[in-house]
Amino acid sequence: MGRGQVTAPSRIFIRPLTDGQTALTGDEFSFSMASKTISFLRRIALLEGGSFLLLLGIAMPLKYLADMPMAVKVVGWLHGALFVVFCYALLQVTMKTQWSLVRCALVFVASLVPFGPFVLDSRMRAWEQEAR
Repeated sequence: MGRGQVTAPSRIFIRPLTDGQTALTGDEFSFSMASKTISFLRRIALLEGGSFLLLLGIAMPLKYLADMPMAVKVVGWLHGALFVVFCYALLQVTMKTQWSLVRCALVFVASLVPFGPFVLDSRMRAWEQEAR
């Protein structure tokens, strides 16, 4: 291990609580975190998809029909920030759940198409349930 590098434990084990109750073990913790990560990805995908529709449906017409370029600047910035968070969340899900490249590509391409995240949401909900 090089200087300044820190390694995380591969499994987390928590000692028993009182009267036979136990907290999450490593495997249970992994499944719990994976479903939470997918849930976060779903929420960000929906927000990002909504911001894309706002950009295309409201901000762009305001810029070109009402000569209000500030709408595109504000909504475009918001959409860009949400897209970066979405990409980061997709990367996290990919690493934690071992999703296939095809599944990751499907989710990514859906984020580039208007209404794509909304169409894919039911499938992502099923993948989230699968991870639990």
